Amino acid sequence: MQPGNKFFDDMSKLMTNAMGVAQGAKTEAETAMKGMIDRWLADRDFVTREEFDAVRAMAQKAREENTALAARIAALEAKLND
Repeated sequence: MQPGNKFFDDMSKLMTNAMGVAQGAKTEAETAMKGMIDRWLADRDFVTREEFDAVRAMAQKAREENTALAARIAALEAKLND
């Protein structure tokens, strides 16, 4: 075995180990960041999609009822004025 080959083998092992450590650190950082974001979101009063859709349906129904009532009032007022 030549001395140069051992040097390159050692460097290769060192770089492989460094990449493994870097990958582990990346995974740990991602996990920590995800946990922090999850906690932040849990502390906020955000509504779920289902709650949003339910309130939107209620608002749409209320608008339709208001339109119908406005038309009914207009018809009754027109009838009174005749």
